[in-house]
Amino acid sequence: MLKTILAISGKPGLYKLISQGKNMLVVESLLNGKRTPAYNHEKIISLGDIAMFTDSEEVPLNEVFESMKQLENGAKASVSTKDDEKTLREYLAKVLPNFDRERVYTTDIKKLISWYNLLTEKGYTDFQSDNAEYSEEPQEEAKAE
Repeated sequence: MLKTILAISGKPGLYKLISQGKNMLVVESLLNGKRTPAYNHEKIISLGDIAMFTDSEEVPLNEVFESMKQLENGAKASVSTKDDEKTLREYLAKVLPNFDRERVYTTDIKKLISWYNLLTEKGYTDFQSDNAEYSEEPQEEAKAE
């Protein structure tokens, strides 16, 4: 699922990949639902390609998000991006106990929390499956069909 969710440098929030053209991508903002082009010269990265530094290896972002989901019981993060550095680092230590305290910056933790909250708010919560699709229908209705 995270392969189709993109972060674009210089633009707020996250974007869902809609289609691909010759020199651009068509993306839809998860913040406001507007579709816009994203060009090759912009720094575009898939969330599926991002990992967090730990003391021994890099942990893929989907595993970090899944750990956050387990900690929060599927709800939004219990900390805010406006909390102080100590609180944010303590929270990440609960989520990923062996994160590299030197290479993971406070801004990285804030971005992680804001991305998790946005994905949770928009219904993108199946972090383990690469083939997960977003559905606006509640799961009960989908099972009834």
